Amino acid sequence: MLEKRKLSGSKLFVKKFGGTSVGSIERIEVVAEQIAKSAHSGEQQVLVLSAMAGETNRLFALAAQIDPRASARELDMLVSTGEQISIALMAMALQRRGIKARSLTGDQVQIHTNSQFGRASIESVDTAYLTSLLEQGIVPIVAGFQGIDPNGDVTTLGRGGSDTTAVALAAALRADECQIFTDVSGVFTTDPNIDSSARRLDVIGFDVMLEMAKLGAKVLHPDSVEYAQRFKVPLRVLSSFEAGQGTLIQFGDESELAMAASVQGIAINKALATLTIEGLFTSSERYQALLACLARLEVDVEFITPLKLNEISPVESVSFMLAEAKVDILLHELEVLSESLDLGQLIVERQRAKVSLVGKGLQAKVGLLTKMLDVLGNETIHAKLLSTSESKLSTVIDERDLHKAVRALHHAFELNKV
Repeated sequence: MLEKRKLSGSKLFVKKFGGTSVGSIERIEVVAEQIAKSAHSGEQQVLVLSAMAGETNRLFALAAQIDPRASARELDMLVSTGEQISIALMAMALQRRGIKARSLTGDQVQIHTNSQFGRASIESVDTAYLTSLLEQGIVPIVAGFQGIDPNGDVTTLGRGGSDTTAVALAAALRADECQIFTDVSGVFTTDPNIDSSARRLDVIGFDVMLEMAKLGAKVLHPDSVEYAQRFKVPLRVLSSFEAGQGTLIQFGDESELAMAASVQGIAINKALATLTIEGLFTSSERYQALLACLARLEVDVEFITPLKLNEISPVESVSFMLAEAKVDILLHELEVLSESLDLGQLIVERQRAKVSLVGKGLQAKVGLLTKMLDVLGNETIHAKLLSTSESKLSTVIDERDLHKAVRALHHAFELNKV
């Protein structure tokens, strides 16, 4: 449970800066100047920093040179050091500007998690120390992505975990807003690198933002959006490279998007593969063995779909999506499993991508799915798998058709228009 405390007086903002925002000494100086100006204007601020861009990957690579199968506990001990570099450098930069600041690890802040190394969940936050620092006019600079488990071991929250750290602190401190500074100016209707007509959204509802994050939008980690929604933390995405109001993620139906078209954005996910196992459903034992294998390897899958191989054969198969990077290790495990259980033929299709229309009430509007398929069909793009829900219409296509599909759908659903 979070201990919630609200300081009196000035507004309190928790501000998270990602790896590109603090990716060099020059970038750290720019952010420090921005924070100093806000401090002089009377804002109370708690900073949460990621490791400098590329640092976490470097640390994982070092571990792989020693032991590709290093224990999760030791990996957490190693990669959590990346954030300590950025928070200490930021504290120095602020102190040189006359701003009282203090760098803090997750342990010092008392961010308590469970013991699931590499993917820990925050269970409680003790705000006493942070509150004391704020009352003394000191800017706390907290290492994102990390916490401490009941045994006193360092844990990490998984990739993108600094977003979750920021939201958890904002919830516990009852901050006026949690601001996520990144290398884009907000949340867009789709990836502007694919379609230059993509439009930045001034506001977006939590339900839609969560769906977009889960479906591949990289601007916010899904866990942070869920956390903010659960604890009703106002969340804003801003650019650390340019001025602007960014995108506010807010509650209720009062946003302009609730009154707009039901499709509010297009999310994409690349580097996927389809794995089909013939005849799997002829035995529940085989199906259970597959699920156990996926769980053991921590392979996230979706579109688990029973398929008829053809109209003549009654044999059913299962087809699902997974990250292409996980295919080879999974195939090896399934081949081992086939020695004791005849799983049937394995069919792999690589270089797949998922395109998802995201919005409100989509499943109830059959015409939207028909329109989506017609648009793709007119571009000679074959939809290989489909998945629908109240907030998304997703299809799997060849990755080579991704840009063409996104631009066609973005135009057809008029997402470039206000």
